[in-house]
Amino acid sequence: MSLLLPNNDLETAVAMMARVGVCHSPSFSPDGLRIAFISDLSGIPQVWTVAAEGGWPTRVTALDDQIRSVQWSPNGEWLAFSLAPGGGMNQQVFVIRPDGTALRRLTDGGKENNWLACWTSDSRQLVVASNRDRPEAMDCFLLDVASGEFRLAARNQGVGRVTDVSDDGRWAIVHRVANRSDSNLHLIDLHSGTEALLTPHAGPGNFANAKFSPDGKTIYLLSDQHRELVALGRVRLDDAGQPGAIEVIAGRDDAELQNAIAVSDDGKTAALAWNAAGRSELTFLDLETLALTPGPSLPIEIIGAMEFSKDGRRLALVATGAASPVNVWCCERDTGRFWQVTHSQHSGVNLETLVKPELAQFQAHDGLALSGWLYQPKDFRAPGPIVLSLHGGPEAQERPTFSGTYQALLAHGIAVFAPNVRGSSGFGKTFVNLDNGALRVNAVRDIQACADCVIQKGVADPRRMGIMGGSYGGYMTMAGLTEFPDLFAAGADLFGVVNFKTFFAHSEPWMVAISKIKYGDPDTEGDLLDSLSPIYKIDRVKAATLVQHGANDTNVPVIEAEQVVARLKERGVTVEYVMFPDEGHGFQKEPNRIRSTVSIVRWFSRHLNAEPGPNPPQREQKGGTA
Repeated sequence: MSLLLPNNDLETAVAMMARVGVCHSPSFSPDGLRIAFISDLSGIPQVWTVAAEGGWPTRVTALDDQIRSVQWSPNGEWLAFSLAPGGGMNQQVFVIRPDGTALRRLTDGGKENNWLACWTSDSRQLVVASNRDRPEAMDCFLLDVASGEFRLAARNQGVGRVTDVSDDGRWAIVHRVANRSDSNLHLIDLHSGTEALLTPHAGPGNFANAKFSPDGKTIYLLSDQHRELVALGRVRLDDAGQPGAIEVIAGRDDAELQNAIAVSDDGKTAALAWNAAGRSELTFLDLETLALTPGPSLPIEIIGAMEFSKDGRRLALVATGAASPVNVWCCERDTGRFWQVTHSQHSGVNLETLVKPELAQFQAHDGLALSGWLYQPKDFRAPGPIVLSLHGGPEAQERPTFSGTYQALLAHGIAVFAPNVRGSSGFGKTFVNLDNGALRVNAVRDIQACADCVIQKGVADPRRMGIMGGSYGGYMTMAGLTEFPDLFAAGADLFGVVNFKTFFAHSEPWMVAISKIKYGDPDTEGDLLDSLSPIYKIDRVKAATLVQHGANDTNVPVIEAEQVVARLKERGVTVEYVMFPDEGHGFQKEPNRIRSTVSIVRWFSRHLNAEPGPNPPQREQKGGTA
């Protein structure tokens, strides 16, 4: 028996949707019997463990701040995790026993940024990236778990991370991002400090997620060298550790290899997740014969991070879909059995009533092929109110993953169109670089094409269109409101850039270092940055504008929000500012997610004159558990 809530009880209904939880970051215990993961079952993302077959989870941490990732040590004695104080970028690395005892912070705390990479095979050291020595760069360090001593492994220009360490502890692979359009992989001799470039190339290149074979003689890596779409490559090392050329061993012309790959401990099998038109497909590659075997049919649209159990029999992965919250799943390699391990909380929300999107394809002003995911409320009376949702990045991709905000808007009669404008990933290296520097004006012009698409389809009422987005999507929101002031009735700018000069002046120095090619160099291209910054066209804004930001955001500092709010208030434009004092770049804590989502839905319901949909969330007698 279920209880239908009154259609006008917006806050209660939206809060239920905003409480839908997540479970992610799976890491097997050495015996393969348990999985450590991150879940917000307690309201804040914390570390939990659960039997690999599923069941009731055990909470490991009970801290006041958000935990980002967790990894089980190879010897099974420790869990290492990264914690984000106040939701900021200044993550700190901790270790704790799997039973929740002996908690220790290994990094120094304060404002320095630290990113957890991996364990060494002997479980004595963690590999971390940190700007502890130089704020403008993320260097790579070996961190002794017993003593807390840091040892420099690699100096980097911009951002660098270790992706793997050889089993003998001699070699490390470092992924370096010189700018946001180009990366490289380097082989580091941890004894001598010498380096070798693994990925020589000209022009933009995407190389990532490199793994050693058990004998350390072969490196598997993601590569788009001489290709549009990312494939799996390998590099063989000679006896002196010198690399050969990249060989493509698994590639497709109709799909791009996702960053989620896993290699079994025996080095015989790789699990590959392909991005095929936005949805995931799983395959297994025999690394000896290079034969590809299809994985089981996926019950949901998207899979993410993957890890083999030590014996290679099971594969843990993160999976989600438009109507499926983020959870940990398992696949049994031999039988193809696929099962859900965790059950993210969704109390009061009947997942079967949620909306799945359709893929819409259209053209930009210059004929470029674009696409997006169109969500329509059930029994939608078209044309009706709609919100364009622009993703962040910009090197990201809109895919049919779970969004409580989308589903809450849909439940209140508002359609959502989530496009992939030029500059999005997943469509090849040419497409992802079509918005660099001065080309960004064309990405902004794509907003008009997105609006035209849903109007021509008869879905959107041109008088009741909204626009929203977070981070770079917030930038695109403000660009849309300033460049097309008569197109939108309302907007929601979530922690977005509005002034590239103040972004460069106040963001993390390492973020500044890698962003100059993507956006423009503040030292030499000041006029370009001004021309691309919505703040200098803010007098064009007519639409009611909602602004949300985290006070501890060091990626897109809060000064960006403050400029928008102040200038709109000066002009008498309707504006509402929601600031979260205990969040950074994005909103993780349950009360804040609720507040954010409720204000977004209320904002668009009011300013797009939306009516509640016919299928509000249903309260179930029994909600989900992690």
